[in-house]
Amino acid sequence: MPDLPAALDVCYTQPVASVLAASRLEIATRSSFTAAGGQVWGFPATGPLEAVCWAGANLVPVVPDTLDEARQAAATAAFATLARAQGRRSSSIVGEREAALGLWDGLERYWPAPREIRVDQPSMAITRGSDVAPDPALRRSTLAELDMVLPACVRMFTEEVGYSPVAGGGGPYVQRVRSLIADGRSFIRTETTPRGRETVAFKAEVGAVAGTVAQIQGVWVDPLFRGRGWSVAGMSAVVGVVRETIAPVVSLYVNNYNERALATYRRVGFEQVGTFATVLF
Repeated sequence: MPDLPAALDVCYTQPVASVLAASRLEIATRSSFTAAGGQVWGFPATGPLEAVCWAGANLVPVVPDTLDEARQAAATAAFATLARAQGRRSSSIVGEREAALGLWDGLERYWPAPREIRVDQPSMAITRGSDVAPDPALRRSTLAELDMVLPACVRMFTEEVGYSPVAGGGGPYVQRVRSLIADGRSFIRTETTPRGRETVAFKAEVGAVAGTVAQIQGVWVDPLFRGRGWSVAGMSAVVGVVRETIAPVVSLYVNNYNERALATYRRVGFEQVGTFATVLF
């Protein structure tokens, strides 16, 4: 098991691209690998670390682009060997495109066929204030609102991934949503439906934080309220609050075919800084 500070140093060489892995490593550093929900692999086996891979609910390779092509290929091959020996335990492979797809190349013949491979996901970031006015109605959700926030999260996840995260119980997903709310990382705008029920009209979460970077996940607008520009104003507000209270760099990644979302993020002021890929099982 590699030394955790050294593993984090590898991640911090590309803080936006590695935030998913680095966030778990920071939890492991503060608490334990059990709390972080996985383990970390290091490359090479001896000597100074050059690359790492987080293996948990997601398999997240971090292979710095400062390595030459041969070392990058050797790192992803080593991680694939470990993943083959362990068997598939992760629901996805996700990360910087070359590393994620390189890892999948080493696993494709051994692991079950994926449900989907998303090969072009712009990784975007903003390090300044938004270009548009924030939504004054955006706020942090509270634990008392879990029963209202959770259905919105489930609907977003189902739309994005293709299956419900609470099918068969969904205890870990419910706990995940609860934890994000408790940590002040769940943001919502609520509205009243035509039937007089308060509901989540817009939402977003800070799904990962490490070093100076916060990654936004789960951006969603209820279909009842789409077309009103709330995603732009809502994301503007999220950027402002997150930069002020959580981390100065706000990042996210999005499917390249989601032109509406890309336009929203660009209008807020996000710029593409890299490309992710995701292999979904």
